[in-house]
Amino acid sequence: MREASTISPQALPTAGQHALARLVASGGEGRSAQMNSVPASVYTDPEHFQRERRALYDRLPQILVPSALLPDNGMALPHDATGRPLLITRDAEGKAHVFLNVCRHRGTRLVEGAETQCTKKLVCPYHAWTYAVDGRLLALPRPDTFPGLDKNTMGLIELPSLEAGGLIWFAPQEVADFTYARALGEDMDAFGTPHHVLFRRKTHEVRANWKLIMDAFLESYHVTRLHAKTIGPFFKDGVTAGDMIGPFARSAVGRLEEMEGVDLTDMAALRRVVTFAYQLVPGALIIPSPDYINVMVMMPQAHDFTLVEDFMLIPEQPATDKARDHWERSWALLDGGVFASEDFRAAELGQQGLSTGAIPELTLGTLEGGIRRFHETIEEALRAAD
Repeated sequence: MREASTISPQALPTAGQHALARLVASGGEGRSAQMNSVPASVYTDPEHFQRERRALYDRLPQILVPSALLPDNGMALPHDATGRPLLITRDAEGKAHVFLNVCRHRGTRLVEGAETQCTKKLVCPYHAWTYAVDGRLLALPRPDTFPGLDKNTMGLIELPSLEAGGLIWFAPQEVADFTYARALGEDMDAFGTPHHVLFRRKTHEVRANWKLIMDAFLESYHVTRLHAKTIGPFFKDGVTAGDMIGPFARSAVGRLEEMEGVDLTDMAALRRVVTFAYQLVPGALIIPSPDYINVMVMMPQAHDFTLVEDFMLIPEQPATDKARDHWERSWALLDGGVFASEDFRAAELGQQGLSTGAIPELTLGTLEGGIRRFHETIEEALRAAD
């Protein structure tokens, strides 16, 4: 079983996190030098969406779930929202695996549902072929009727995967480069993510292109307006900094009036005055608040429809009603308020407007440069796949 622990006051940020915090403390990176734009068609064109699926979601490593969904050895979790029938497991040695949720006999789905199950064995409901959670075929009824069958060659089909920084990744192709996932894992280790536990999990159906959802987390221009009644008062325009971890964007928003005298090498103190955010390609978002972490995974279903699974990770299981109430209020504020009612709703309204064809391109101001950089990253991936 994974051991939960809170972040130590002596926890250190990574060099990249520290550099961004120092840049915020010095007044931020400033604004983009000029306005920019993004074609509206990248949100509304079904053919463009299919190019993105092939170039991004069918090729690149992507986050599936936080490690906290499988806290113990001997667990299995079905996962269908990527368009593939996946099965995430944690074996007896604690290693995470990602398999196709398909029996090697007749192709039957092994595990149904969408919740984590505690099990040491996976038994096909059709003919009771039995697998270990590490994928090995253990047994089958009437083995005499399969003369010459080598069980060692009939294990579950495993996909490339990586567990790093409290996140479980998979890649849809046999050859996978997890270099940047490992680098991101170092930042997640600094937040203590591998030791966090799952508090809440919810899948949202958002009637919008996945990039419109991402866009909201790539600029600070909207924060004090769209979020005026929720988190807006905690932020100010322009006190931002950002860099890249390969194709992943890392940003920081600070509150200058609170940063004077803060030890920016102390992660706990740093998180009280600087909010980091990670915007990943393909679509995923990681937002570490001062005392918990939200992971949002985007699984596009169509050019105008996206499933967004939101996970709230906390340092330890709440031991009292007071603690539980604290986390419930935090969950309601972000998942139900900031994300669902504000960010996701704004994306849906934007999709409706763009679908009319009224504007050929989105005009980006000097506070929205992160959106242009994100789209440039996608364009590079499209060119590489062509």
